[in-house]
Amino acid sequence: MSAGHHHNHGHSTHSHHDRHGAHGHMPTNFSRAFALGIALNIIYIIVEVVYGLLAGSMALLADAGHNLSDVLGLAVAWAGAELAKRPPSKRFTYGLGGSSILAALLNGLFLLVACGAIALEAIERFSTPSPIASMTVVIVASIGIVINFGTAMLFVRGQKEDINIRGAFLHMMADAGVSAGVVVGGIAIYFSGWNWIDPLISLLIVVLIFWSTWGLLSEAVRMSLAGVPRNIDVEEVHAYLASLPGVQTVHDLHIWPMSTSETALTAHLVLPAGHPGKGFLATIQKEMITLFSIHHTTIQIELENEEAGLCQIDCGGEI
Repeated sequence: MSAGHHHNHGHSTHSHHDRHGAHGHMPTNFSRAFALGIALNIIYIIVEVVYGLLAGSMALLADAGHNLSDVLGLAVAWAGAELAKRPPSKRFTYGLGGSSILAALLNGLFLLVACGAIALEAIERFSTPSPIASMTVVIVASIGIVINFGTAMLFVRGQKEDINIRGAFLHMMADAGVSAGVVVGGIAIYFSGWNWIDPLISLLIVVLIFWSTWGLLSEAVRMSLAGVPRNIDVEEVHAYLASLPGVQTVHDLHIWPMSTSETALTAHLVLPAGHPGKGFLATIQKEMITLFSIHHTTIQIELENEEAGLCQIDCGGEI
């Protein structure tokens, strides 16, 4: 790097410890949550399959299938969270934080596959409705509400900041809603005798799952393509950097997710008067964490705007 350029690596390991405690301790705390959630759901799946077959309820079996996809989803999310704790290496210089983004993406795909399977079976049931032991369905599904809602609460603290944890949370909340729908359907069948309500409830379950999954999946795709996280406004970041003392222009501004809970930034600042002195870069780093939750900041300072015409950031568009 030439004498006119000063490079702050924004050493992410320092800023990592300064940020929200929920991020810093999340992998340890949520490991227990993942383990408990998986264990409870495996037990409940076995109960649902057994009583779903005995009661002849497609809605109960559909819920069991959805729960199975949730167990797979929780396992993938857990694996992503554990891999994200791995330190950087010579081959993976940013560590394996990106695995949590892949986990969120796979979670969304698991749910879409579950939607298709449940919808197909429910449509077939419309043509051949069968008798259903409705009260058995109500009792088993009621247990599911308690288990799924309780599991969801294990992830409620981290779901706002981490899309991987949000995927686990949405899985469990969707399951609680699904079980509630099965309960309502079982009660309706008990009093009306209309067995077609069972596959109808299954289709409503599919709509609920798809609706809750779409936002997760679209955001996971966005992050896997290194898109700017939704909680960060590029224009605001650009405006902040441009407002710093001595800064003439800002260019080559790039913001991308390193994982589902960590974001990186690089930017070139043109300061014709030269480097403003000690503390300038450290202040930017702290402000990026405080204002924008950007934890890995790299700033390059230029004395002349010699490269500004090469790559100006266009803040007007959105992917």
